[in-house]
Amino acid sequence: MSLLHTSERPPALLVLADGRVFAGVGVGAAGHSDGEVVFSTSMTGYQEALTDPSFRGQILTMTFPLQGNYGTNASMEESATIQVRGFVVREMTDLPSHWRSIETLHAYLERRGIPGIAEVDTRALTRHLRSRGVVMGTITRDETAEQALARLQAMPDYATLDYVAEVSTDAAYDFEEPNRLLAPQSDGSPPPHIVVLDLGVKRNIMRLLRQRGCQVTAVPHTTDAETILSLRPDGVLLSPGPGDPMLLDHVTEATRGLIGRTPIMGICLGHQVIGRVFGASSYKLKFGHRGANHPVRDEITGKVYITSQNHGFAVDGDHLDAAVQVTQLHLNDGTVEGLQHTSEPVFTIQYHSEASPGPNDTEFLFDRFMTSVRTLRESSRGGR
Repeated sequence: MSLLHTSERPPALLVLADGRVFAGVGVGAAGHSDGEVVFSTSMTGYQEALTDPSFRGQILTMTFPLQGNYGTNASMEESATIQVRGFVVREMTDLPSHWRSIETLHAYLERRGIPGIAEVDTRALTRHLRSRGVVMGTITRDETAEQALARLQAMPDYATLDYVAEVSTDAAYDFEEPNRLLAPQSDGSPPPHIVVLDLGVKRNIMRLLRQRGCQVTAVPHTTDAETILSLRPDGVLLSPGPGDPMLLDHVTEATRGLIGRTPIMGICLGHQVIGRVFGASSYKLKFGHRGANHPVRDEITGKVYITSQNHGFAVDGDHLDAAVQVTQLHLNDGTVEGLQHTSEPVFTIQYHSEASPGPNDTEFLFDRFMTSVRTLRESSRGGR
């Protein structure tokens, strides 16, 4: 494995559409790449973040200054490819130290064709994005700042594009883990069947369902309610994903057709879609919630959880149906973090209870979902 030292790296620029320019050195692949420039406050978990489909179409900045110190390996990937358009760091080490490391972060980005930039004042960049709001930008090695800015002016805004179509599966598939068979149910019944409506699902969501004894089938975002129900699910999970839920009318209609017919859990974008089903709209946050340290209060129990988050849009709870209650709020800005139907087995969370990266405070919510799944299965068997 060859190492690329700072002195050998080519100059690079991060140019923002508002005219702000940050100089640095190129890492990863050559050329240029464009996207919405966002930041994550996670101290670790860069590989999980790079492969998180919710970052599709974005240039990711890590606020923690040192990245790449434990290298990369395939077990950390949350999807089959790097999803970000570019990567911005203060310092990227060429000397990772971890027994599972296969290659450096620089080599990992280069092999996947993703441009990056290091030696950037990420603190100044983050302060700028917090003040101005997220903005389109480009990482470039082969243009002047003026040329890059002129190109950015003609670029469509991130919020106008449907990235779910890029990250969702093209065909239904059963998620399985190598060398791990499902344990038989204690009563001899078949395993619960969970259908994941794939808006940009992370592998750890399906992994945690498998660990709870479920058969897991992921289906494309275009799948309608009747097709989902024809798979005879014991529960449906609406996954996280990128972009604005207001662009997903077809997903909203499919979800509406599932209400009252199966238990449903919504995570992140899935939470926002379910909010739409029950009368809510969404709005774009100034700089979003991205990181593994976001405090959320459960309004029913009063407990506070530290959560992993990655979203740029939020649910406006002012016009929710009376049958749906807001159950959780973000303690930093009061945004809606959870919804629950008062009579149907439907609940949602805005954050990532599957973590990866992030704390495991709220992994128990998968158990809550499984309780509703098993309760309905038992009642259905009792009625036959």
